[in-house]
Amino acid sequence: MSEKGINTQDPCPCGSALAYPACCGPFIAGTELPQTAQQLMRSRYTAYTRGDAGYLSATWHPTTRRQDLDADPRVRWLGLKIIATEAGEAEDHRGLVEFVARYKIGGRAHRLHERSRFKRFQGRWFYVDAELTADL
Repeated sequence: MSEKGINTQDPCPCGSALAYPACCGPFIAGTELPQTAQQLMRSRYTAYTRGDAGYLSATWHPTTRRQDLDADPRVRWLGLKIIATEAGEAEDHRGLVEFVARYKIGGRAHRLHERSRFKRFQGRWFYVDAELTADL
Protein backbone atom coordinates (compact mmCIF):
# COMPACT_ATOMS: atom_id res chain seq x y z
CA MET A 1 0.00 0.00 0.00
CA SER A 2 1.34 3.44 -0.90
CA GLU A 3 0.47 6.98 0.14
CA LYS A 4 1.80 9.84 -2.01
CA GLY A 5 5.11 8.14 -2.78
CA ILE A 6 5.56 6.39 0.58
CA ASN A 7 5.13 2.66 1.01
CA THR A 8 3.19 2.61 4.27
CA GLN A 9 4.97 -0.58 5.36
CA ASP A 10 8.42 1.03 5.07
CA PRO A 11 10.02 2.90 7.96
CA CYS A 12 8.99 6.55 8.17
CA PRO A 13 11.38 8.89 6.32
CA CYS A 14 12.09 10.72 9.61
CA GLY A 15 14.36 7.89 10.75
CA SER A 16 12.32 6.78 13.76
CA ALA A 17 12.23 3.12 12.54
CA LEU A 18 8.41 3.18 12.94
CA ALA A 19 6.20 2.65 9.89
CA TYR A 20 4.82 5.86 8.38
CA PRO A 21 1.21 5.26 9.61
CA ALA A 22 2.48 4.80 13.19
CA CYS A 23 4.79 7.82 13.06
CA CYS A 24 4.43 10.99 10.97
CA GLY A 25 1.48 9.86 8.84
CA PRO A 26 -1.30 10.90 11.26
CA PHE A 27 0.30 14.33 11.80
CA ILE A 28 0.63 15.03 8.08
CA ALA A 29 -2.90 13.71 7.45
CA GLY A 30 -4.21 16.06 10.17
CA THR A 31 -5.79 13.31 12.25
CA GLU A 32 -3.40 13.83 15.19
CA LEU A 33 -1.25 16.68 16.49
CA PRO A 34 2.42 16.28 17.42
CA GLN A 35 2.74 16.28 21.21
CA THR A 36 6.42 17.28 21.28
CA ALA A 37 8.71 19.60 19.36
CA GLN A 38 10.72 16.61 18.18
CA GLN A 39 7.59 14.94 16.77
CA LEU A 40 6.84 18.15 14.88
CA MET A 41 10.46 18.36 13.65
CA ARG A 42 10.33 14.77 12.40
CA SER A 43 6.96 15.29 10.68
CA ARG A 44 8.22 18.47 9.00
CA TYR A 45 11.25 16.59 7.69
CA THR A 46 8.91 13.90 6.35
CA ALA A 47 6.78 16.61 4.73
CA TYR A 48 9.93 17.92 3.00
CA THR A 49 10.62 14.42 1.63
CA ARG A 50 7.07 14.40 0.24
CA GLY A 51 7.12 17.96 -1.12
CA ASP A 52 4.16 18.80 1.13
CA ALA A 53 4.35 22.61 1.28
CA GLY A 54 0.83 22.78 2.77
CA TYR A 55 1.86 20.89 5.91
CA LEU A 56 5.08 22.87 6.21
CA SER A 57 3.16 26.14 6.04
CA ALA A 58 0.46 24.97 8.47
CA THR A 59 3.09 24.01 11.06
CA TRP A 60 5.11 27.25 10.75
CA HIS A 61 4.39 29.81 13.48
CA PRO A 62 2.18 32.62 12.11
CA THR A 63 4.63 35.36 13.17
CA THR A 64 7.56 33.93 11.17
CA ARG A 65 5.81 31.95 8.41
CA ARG A 66 7.19 32.47 4.93
CA GLN A 67 4.63 33.17 2.22
CA ASP A 68 6.75 31.80 -0.64
CA LEU A 69 7.20 28.27 0.67
CA ASP A 70 7.65 25.81 -2.18
CA ALA A 71 9.44 22.49 -2.00
CA ASP A 72 12.30 22.22 -4.48
CA PRO A 73 11.56 19.15 -6.64
CA ARG A 74 15.31 18.72 -7.37
CA VAL A 75 16.06 17.94 -3.71
CA ARG A 76 16.21 14.27 -2.71
CA TRP A 77 16.21 13.91 1.07
CA LEU A 78 18.44 11.09 2.34
CA GLY A 79 18.13 11.03 6.10
CA LEU A 80 17.59 12.82 9.39
CA LYS A 81 19.65 12.55 12.55
CA ILE A 82 18.48 14.25 15.74
CA ILE A 83 21.53 15.57 17.62
CA ALA A 84 19.86 17.04 20.71
CA THR A 85 16.61 18.39 22.09
CA GLU A 86 16.03 20.99 24.79
CA ALA A 87 12.60 21.12 26.41
CA GLY A 88 9.84 20.72 23.82
CA GLU A 89 7.94 18.05 25.73
CA ALA A 90 4.15 17.88 25.91
CA GLU A 91 4.02 20.13 28.99
CA ASP A 92 6.53 22.73 27.69
CA HIS A 93 5.82 25.95 25.82
CA ARG A 94 9.11 26.17 23.95
CA GLY A 95 11.57 23.69 22.58
CA LEU A 96 14.73 23.38 20.53
CA VAL A 97 15.72 20.51 18.24
CA GLU A 98 19.22 20.26 16.77
CA PHE A 99 19.51 17.98 13.76
CA VAL A 100 21.42 17.12 10.63
CA ALA A 101 19.46 16.43 7.46
CA ARG A 102 21.26 14.94 4.48
CA TYR A 103 20.10 15.57 0.92
CA LYS A 104 21.21 15.58 -2.70
CA ILE A 105 20.69 18.09 -5.47
CA GLY A 106 21.81 17.09 -8.94
CA GLY A 107 23.89 14.20 -7.63
CA ARG A 108 25.80 16.35 -5.14
CA ALA A 109 25.43 15.54 -1.43
CA HIS A 110 24.72 18.25 1.16
CA ARG A 111 24.12 18.44 4.91
CA LEU A 112 21.86 20.86 6.71
CA HIS A 113 22.89 21.27 10.38
CA GLU A 114 20.30 23.35 12.17
CA ARG A 115 19.05 24.28 15.64
CA SER A 116 15.31 24.79 15.17
CA ARG A 117 13.15 26.65 17.67
CA PHE A 118 9.58 25.58 18.35
CA LYS A 119 6.78 27.20 20.31
CA ARG A 120 3.45 25.94 21.56
CA PHE A 121 0.71 28.34 20.40
CA GLN A 122 -3.02 27.79 20.93
CA GLY A 123 -2.36 24.24 22.11
CA ARG A 124 -0.24 23.22 19.11
CA TRP A 125 3.48 23.04 18.41
CA PHE A 126 4.82 25.30 15.63
CA TYR A 127 8.22 25.74 14.02
CA VAL A 128 9.42 29.31 14.71
CA ASP A 129 12.88 29.72 13.16
CA ALA A 130 16.34 28.22 13.06
CA GLU A 131 20.00 28.89 13.48
CA LEU A 132 22.18 27.21 10.88
CA THR A 133 25.41 25.84 12.27
CA ALA A 134 28.70 25.06 10.59
CA ASP A 135 28.74 21.78 8.73
CA LEU A 136 30.01 18.92 10.85
